[in-house]
Amino acid sequence: MIILKLIRESFLFAYDALRQNKLRTLLSLLGVTIGIFTIIAVFSAVDTLRNNLQKSVNKLGSNSIYIQKWPWVGEDNFPWWKYMQRPVPKLRDFEQLRRRSQTAKATSYEISIDNRTVKYGSNTVDGAQIDAVSHDHDKTWNFDFQDGRYFTDIESRTGAPVANVGADIADALFPDGTGVGKQIKIMGRKVTIIGVFAKEGKDILGISSDNEILLPLNFAKNIIDIENEKYNPQIVVRGQDNLNDVEVESEVRGIMRSVRSIRPGVEDNFALNKSNILSNQLDQLFGIVNIAGAIIGGFSILVGGFGIANIMFVSVKERTNIIGIQKSLGAKNYFILLQFLIESIVLCLLGGAMGLLLVYLGTFGVKAAADIQIVLDINNIMFGISISVVIGIISGIVPAWFASRLDPVEAIRTN
Repeated sequence: MIILKLIRESFLFAYDALRQNKLRTLLSLLGVTIGIFTIIAVFSAVDTLRNNLQKSVNKLGSNSIYIQKWPWVGEDNFPWWKYMQRPVPKLRDFEQLRRRSQTAKATSYEISIDNRTVKYGSNTVDGAQIDAVSHDHDKTWNFDFQDGRYFTDIESRTGAPVANVGADIADALFPDGTGVGKQIKIMGRKVTIIGVFAKEGKDILGISSDNEILLPLNFAKNIIDIENEKYNPQIVVRGQDNLNDVEVESEVRGIMRSVRSIRPGVEDNFALNKSNILSNQLDQLFGIVNIAGAIIGGFSILVGGFGIANIMFVSVKERTNIIGIQKSLGAKNYFILLQFLIESIVLCLLGGAMGLLLVYLGTFGVKAAADIQIVLDINNIMFGISISVVIGIISGIVPAWFASRLDPVEAIRTN
């Protein structure tokens, strides 16, 4: 009960300080508010970017290996001349991997044909991304349909003139209805749309199926040279669910070296790319941003802490008589110390709450302006509150200790 009364009195004293000296107190709280706002805003921004990155990684597949000519991440002295001499993945590589791999859940061969124009009646879409894939593409890549279906095994093997299209393409070509069952002309050939992907929007890596047209690989084989380097051929190997990417990568590397007859000690002439390569690189960047935000916010909080300490010294000075009366009536030193310490913590919590409120309101502003959902995690909120409490203790401990050591007689005599 005594502690509860002590907390209640401290809240009342803090409220009284705000009421009597609004401008002074608010200016002193501003440093804490700006500091908490800066730190939590940066942490929330990083969490949002990391969340979007994870969505991209989920599309790529956390247990998928991408066999390509070029690595995704370069070294300090990027030997581009060496990579240029590498061969692109071939159908023979794909067939051997599919036949010999024991760790693969699915394997697909994929090519990309950029910036094509697609027409239906009077409607036109420019810059469509056309991809041709082998049948297991739906097992190596994650996507959903809003209408229709994926290719059947027979359609993939026979190279049937069918296609899956992205939501943006379907909306542009067929504004008055569904595109499933309609025919469009691609690379001089008519294809029937059998599925429309669910709308995704672009993520942090720019990956989206909204502007994509997906064709069976054997259909594209009859029109173009699917092993041509200009179509960026790649092989995707999705590992079994009970295996980690290291086991899958080790087997894939061994098979590829065997297929391409690479002697022991000779460097690979292919790149094995994984989604965690990108996430690890971006995590390093996020770590730097977190540190920078913490440093900037830390200076603001430090300034705010001096402001709170100044308020507490002034508060001790103004209430010296009251302190003397309390001590003459039997109040212990720890009671006086806790009274001012709690008041300091309350003031810092108020400043922290204002900072968190600004971040919360900012999430709505960003959502309205850029259609980005900011992640305000409960851990960041608790961190902001904890920082406020710590600053309150640090800022108030010296004034509180000074108040607790006052002589009651001298304190009562003070005007």
